[in-house]
Amino acid sequence: MTADPLVRVEALEKAFGPVAVLDRVELAVARGQGLALLGPNGAGKTTLLKILATLIRPTRGRAIVAGHDTVDDAEGVRRAVGLMAHGAYVYEDLTAFENLEFWLGLAGRDVSADRVRSALANVELDAVADERVRAFSAGMRRRLGLARLALLEPRVLLLDEPFAGLDARARKWLNEHLAAFKERGGAILMTTHSFSRDLTAADRVAILAGGTSDPASPGRSERGGVWGATSGPPR
Repeated sequence: MTADPLVRVEALEKAFGPVAVLDRVELAVARGQGLALLGPNGAGKTTLLKILATLIRPTRGRAIVAGHDTVDDAEGVRRAVGLMAHGAYVYEDLTAFENLEFWLGLAGRDVSADRVRSALANVELDAVADERVRAFSAGMRRRLGLARLALLEPRVLLLDEPFAGLDARARKWLNEHLAAFKERGGAILMTTHSFSRDLTAADRVAILAGGTSDPASPGRSERGGVWGATSGPPR
């Protein structure tokens, strides 16, 4: 018997007033799988991630994350997902260690100082754990965000343009981290607007663009199934 996917989106629609941003989107991400959501800027990729993270509600349709409905059981979804939005969202006047303590406190997690420092070591930030984040590069800030996600132990990662602004060393590190996350049975949904971005972590690619979706008859690519998904006009 095939296990249910960790992420399942069914006929999902989102409109802001008269503007349809998502139109009957269908996709699924299984355990141990990475799905790259490809589409131009304004296609609705970030809107879809926000729905899956329960930051906004869909207009119609359904999204299930780790067995929890994003509308009916938002708290269950929040316990299962880790969201890395486009931008690090760090507090520059705090140290790396203090940032993690602050985030964990907001999440209601009681984590020892040793575990926090171990998480920083895992992302190669232990040497700068007590330095203010304002001096960190984009790659270091992204790694700090991943340390936060690791401490929260999500089952699903939602990543908005995760490789944007990273140098070659940081991209290599992030790919290795995402591969390890999949090996542990996690699912990854990440967005990108260009095939030129690093897609090493993606086992499949979904296209978010205008038109109709046909998840029963996917197209083909070198990576396997390319699942059609639809969106409305850019927003």
